[in-house]
Amino acid sequence: MAILSEITLYPIKSCGGIALRSATLTRAGLMSERIYDREWMVVDAGGHCLTQREHPKMALIAPRIKLDTLELRAPGMLRLEIPLGLPDPDTAPTLTVQVWDHTLQAYDCDELTAAWFSNYLGVPCRLVRFHPNALRLSNMKWTGGVEAPTLFSDGYPVLVIGAESLRDLNGRLEKAGRSPLPMNRFRPNLVFEGIGAYEEDYVAAFRAGGAVLKPVKPCPRCPMPSIDQATGEFGPDPLDILQAYRAKPEVEGGICFGMNNILLEGDGETVRLGQEVEAELAF
Repeated sequence: MAILSEITLYPIKSCGGIALRSATLTRAGLMSERIYDREWMVVDAGGHCLTQREHPKMALIAPRIKLDTLELRAPGMLRLEIPLGLPDPDTAPTLTVQVWDHTLQAYDCDELTAAWFSNYLGVPCRLVRFHPNALRLSNMKWTGGVEAPTLFSDGYPVLVIGAESLRDLNGRLEKAGRSPLPMNRFRPNLVFEGIGAYEEDYVAAFRAGGAVLKPVKPCPRCPMPSIDQATGEFGPDPLDILQAYRAKPEVEGGICFGMNNILLEGDGETVRLGQEVEAELAF
């Protein structure tokens, strides 16, 4: 039996996360206090998403959920508070934005917010919020035909990693004379203790109370795991170690760590730290 050991919500794509004791599972990803995972995204003047890949200091934008606002702090910046209440869909300004292969409409946050992000990142940019009338589906080639919505994630609503997988990687790094890495380098939503290293690759379903999560696609890694989430700076990249044993032919040789999941049952189910989770193997 696995144990849920970490829950992390990322309100803004590629910015800091919020460690939670409990969260609501929805078909579109984690939700807490009316905030969904990757509900907001930073875009450039052309509406294309900005990420830590090009702007590693985004890691230092720290969110905190307050009563009516999402508070943001970043080094050298005054704090910013973003209203949690949804804008009026009939009158609020929108932008056409692009997140990888998907183009959709999003709410355009105000000029003060745009100036805050532009000043911090040093490039003209804006913050946008997922529009409730927009629909973005995970790739149904991988979901087995299931329509799985997601917001501004890279492509799937929930990323799961087993704690033992990181321990295995850190053992290999230490043997190579390298420092171990914290789990936040890989930015999972859920971390499970009690399953073997990389066993998440072979799970048919995770059952947590009335919720059923289905792993559907290995997560190919970009250079983001080389970014220290505490400093916003690039460091040694673990991909050179991972490539020796984690290249997956089913994703064209991508170097994978973690599994992307969709929710099959239990929309609205609460999950909690320490909760027992049944990992049903696929064989």
